[in-house]
Amino acid sequence: MKTARHPDDLVAMIPDGAVLMIGGFLGVGSPHRLIQGLVSAGRKGLTLIANDTHHPGLGIGKLIDAGVVKRLIASHIGTNPETQRQMTAGELEIELVPQGTLAERIRAGGYGLGGVLTKTGVGTIVEKGKPTIEIDGETWLVEKPLRADFALISARQADYFGNLTYELTAQNFNPVMAMAAATVIVEADEIVAVGMIPPDSVRTPGILVDYLLEHPA
Repeated sequence: MKTARHPDDLVAMIPDGAVLMIGGFLGVGSPHRLIQGLVSAGRKGLTLIANDTHHPGLGIGKLIDAGVVKRLIASHIGTNPETQRQMTAGELEIELVPQGTLAERIRAGGYGLGGVLTKTGVGTIVEKGKPTIEIDGETWLVEKPLRADFALISARQADYFGNLTYELTAQNFNPVMAMAAATVIVEADEIVAVGMIPPDSVRTPGILVDYLLEHPA
């Protein structure tokens, strides 16, 4: 694992058109410094996988406001009218995925599974264009795994080996996203010495973390 002192050093690795997973649940667990870095760098054509787009001007909402997202895979956009406007205007391609299904598709991508079987969405618009399978006379929808070029996540604590712990709703998506990307970039509320995080509290082991953003001096 490597450390970086400034978000720009890490954002520089992310090209236009990259597929990103960005953690958080209405901003809780989102990497706000890295998000601002993407906006400042003027990235374009990004595919974003996230639970939601927060609110205009906040968290992931900054990326939507800046028009840097070309395609969005998310579970809901109801808290961000700008996301809705861009979708209606045809400026932003959106795939809405039921929240549990989204988490499981990311988990499947991280665990190397071929997909997820679920009844959620069977017989609805969610099923359109997707394969189904019959098991014991019941129809199941096959949802494909999700992976990304980069996962940008936030942790409550990190140590200098990259071990991470989370709090509250930050645990909903951040741990599985850390499994499902080629490169994992983390910013943490607090960076502590190795050994300060009890082993039972480690939700993401450091072997999965590629870069850790240090705190500003």
